[in-house]
Amino acid sequence: MTVQAPWALLAELTHGCPLRCGYCSNPVELIGRSRELAAGQWSDVFRQAADLGVVQTHLSGGEPLLRRDLSRIVAAADGSGLYTQLVTSGVGLSERRTAVLADAGLRSVQLSVQHADPRASERIAGARSFAAKERAARLIRASGLPFGLNIVLHRANLDALDDLIALGLSWGADRIELAHTQFHGWALGNRAALLPTREQVERARVSVARWRELLDGSMELVWVAPDWVDVTAKPCMGGWGAVSLTVAPDGTVLPCPAAAALPDLDPPNVREHPLAWIWRESKTFNAYRGESWMPDPCRSCALRTTDHGGCRCQAHALTGDAGRTDPACRHAPDHHLVRDLVQGPRDEPAYTYRKGGT
Repeated sequence: MTVQAPWALLAELTHGCPLRCGYCSNPVELIGRSRELAAGQWSDVFRQAADLGVVQTHLSGGEPLLRRDLSRIVAAADGSGLYTQLVTSGVGLSERRTAVLADAGLRSVQLSVQHADPRASERIAGARSFAAKERAARLIRASGLPFGLNIVLHRANLDALDDLIALGLSWGADRIELAHTQFHGWALGNRAALLPTREQVERARVSVARWRELLDGSMELVWVAPDWVDVTAKPCMGGWGAVSLTVAPDGTVLPCPAAAALPDLDPPNVREHPLAWIWRESKTFNAYRGESWMPDPCRSCALRTTDHGGCRCQAHALTGDAGRTDPACRHAPDHHLVRDLVQGPRDEPAYTYRKGGT
């Protein structure tokens, strides 16, 4: 099988974070600060990634602003010819730091927000943060850097969708990404509290359509509907080992961030293997490439080249087997697992805040 070159790299610079969001998809067991790759090691990763064919990198975490050497890391990525985007909570972003990062080669910023109401936002984040986000938005806008606003949706904020979009407009965002919670890592344990009702999702769908008509292309509004409600499997990161790779804070390389939870995967590390070998030859990246691994009904489905069998991490989380058809698909033998969760009775459990992220 011919392996195409990847074009995107998610660089998880740290798992440290000032927020405690219950929807966090980072692993339950976080990687400690003492195990993080140094700036020089990240520079080597970026060089190897560019040689492999990668053209852009998302500098993420946790909160990448916790890295004092972030400007060196940005400069290394830019020097390798990679388009750099900072993915941040905004906590810790100052006017001086914004300027330093821009001078180092930062090309765009994606800022997260949890709710349009400051108190609700901080209740979801588990920390005082809304004023810092508001200030960060002003700084990004004033810098002239392209500005994306990311909103992770769930039961506690989905009904505020109109207010969230209006907030993005008032903050001057060029792009708003509305993405439903993915139940991986810490978020999986909070699924009962985070999973929205079908009625909430349908109301949100109508709102997004109305806003798109109103905006008429003046701002990009991205809506990533939940596959659990749409009952259509979504392609796993564009296909397992197909277009992107993730490097965790300690140098572990994964086809996607959530794959850290898959047992027996034994992912390789950039400290021990070249990135090109990891991408092309490692068992981890070849585990679910192509179609030979697929069971029925995926193997005979016309959508197999489009959805690639769905999400391997979701299949494992729901069935215990990463090789099964994603239960989000209406044709999956295990679809009842998703249907029962979506249609079942709802109580109002409180979610557990993320721990150990600072």
